[in-house]
Amino acid sequence: MFIIINLFCAGSFIGYGARCLKAEYMVREFERYGLPQYRKLTGILQLLGAVGLLAGFWFPLIGAIAAGGLALQMLVGFGIRLKIRDHFLFSIPAFAYLLVSAWLCGQFLR
Repeated sequence: MFIIINLFCAGSFIGYGARCLKAEYMVREFERYGLPQYRKLTGILQLLGAVGLLAGFWFPLIGAIAAGGLALQMLVGFGIRLKIRDHFLFSIPAFAYLLVSAWLCGQFLR
C-alpha cells in the first residue's frame, strides 16, 4: 500500500509541478491566489518533492524530508484556498494531499 500511495503522490506532484511551470491557466490561478511571484518556486518545489519521494525508496530520510516539505506546502495551499474563500470542494485536494504527505513522512521515518 505504501509503495502505491508513494508512487501516486510522486506522479501527482510531478504533474502539478510541471503545470505550474508550463501551463497558462496556472499563471491565472496564482494571480487569483494573490501569489503570482511564487508560481515557479511552487512548481520547482513540487518537482523536487516528487523526486525526493521516489528517492525515499532507497534513502528513507530523503523521502521523509520530501514528504514533510510537501505536507507543509499543502498546508499553506489549503490555508490560501480558505483565505481567498474558495468553495470547500476546491480545497479538499490540498487537504487530502496534506494528510497523505504527512502519513508518508511518518512511514518513511518508521
